[in-house]
Amino acid sequence: MHRHPSRQRERINTTHLLGWQGAAVTSVTAIGALIAGTEGALSALKGGLVGLIPSLYFAWRIGSVRGGRQAGRFVSNLYRAEAGKFGLTVTLLAAVFAAVPPSNPIFFFVAYVAVLFTHWLAPWFKRERPAPESR
Repeated sequence: MHRHPSRQRERINTTHLLGWQGAAVTSVTAIGALIAGTEGALSALKGGLVGLIPSLYFAWRIGSVRGGRQAGRFVSNLYRAEAGKFGLTVTLLAAVFAAVPPSNPIFFFVAYVAVLFTHWLAPWFKRERPAPESR
């Protein structure tokens, strides 16, 4: 059975989402450098990586199985990937605050939240935009 293209649900490309997350880390790190110097940039970088590394793990974990006939396996991998992502996030947060605490926690958490918000904004990034009108 072949579905009509307009009725198929479009997937958000994982590579693009990770790219947007990387851009969020880079942007907040640059802002941290401009406002608070090296300490602000390093704090933002740590926060961004604490958000980005678990997302990379999640994308890698679910990338090996697609839906369709293997739907049960996909769902199982999805739950394992999410549990691993959560565990990795907790571990990274604990490691950063125990071993190398951010000198500027504001930039740490702004970068972390910026990475998390890219998931919420992903459908907006995917949205079709009208072509500019020529005059």
